[in-house]
Amino acid sequence: MLLIFIFAIFFASSAIGAPQSWYFRNKFFYLDGKIIGGVNATIEEFPYQVSVQEYGENNIHVHICGGAIISSDYVLTAAHCIRFFPDWYGIRAGSSVRNSGGVEILAETIYIHPKYNFMTAEYDIAILKLETPLTFSASIAPVPLPSQNQQIPDGAEGIVTGWGDLEEGTWLGSDLLQAVTVPIMNQAQCEVFYEDHWRDIAESMICAGFAEGGKDACQGDSGGPLVVNGQLVGLVSWGRGCARPESPGVYARVPHVRSFIYEITGV
Repeated sequence: MLLIFIFAIFFASSAIGAPQSWYFRNKFFYLDGKIIGGVNATIEEFPYQVSVQEYGENNIHVHICGGAIISSDYVLTAAHCIRFFPDWYGIRAGSSVRNSGGVEILAETIYIHPKYNFMTAEYDIAILKLETPLTFSASIAPVPLPSQNQQIPDGAEGIVTGWGDLEEGTWLGSDLLQAVTVPIMNQAQCEVFYEDHWRDIAESMICAGFAEGGKDACQGDSGGPLVVNGQLVGLVSWGRGCARPESPGVYARVPHVRSFIYEITGV
């Protein structure tokens, strides 16, 4: 079991009183995925979607985040979802239901992007190497990846999936997989919407949503996929609440970290 991380950064952040990563998944820090305004979906429609689960005593495991299958051995999720060692984490794949069905596989190794900063949410990406390979089927399949620094057109239709809250602040999540369609937002416009926020919109981020709000990801969707034209372009990262006006969802920009993904996975 191995967790690849830049410990110097982690301990330096802890030393100045920075919150541990689980705090990022609450309403005060607004760093957890946030699906609102979506519809029920099936895993056969989105076979790359997985539930990232945290394992506790007596082998009890709980959904904490979403993730995306990129090969039989690797899953992508958000770095802020990871706060312990690999043997605390696993995935459930091949099920439309959050806590039952499908297959469960433990993580063997977790790689966190070396530039990840849990205060700024830059480079919010982690790679889970699975203990045993997935067997592909109608309900388990990889999502294609974009090229390094591939441009994603403003207004392009993105699909976000996950088991997160259906309403901001409920902290209940959805038992059934949800999907919502949101447009890619112009980066400069997103920066304007968040100019009064303590966190900046960085080049390692991409925004999606409507200026008027109404549709978004929510708590429990973090790490889940944002897919445009069949390619994984983002991972649910943070936002100001859920589906609020002038508060689009902010995602880790997958094309920006494509070389890191290839270096680790060969995909």
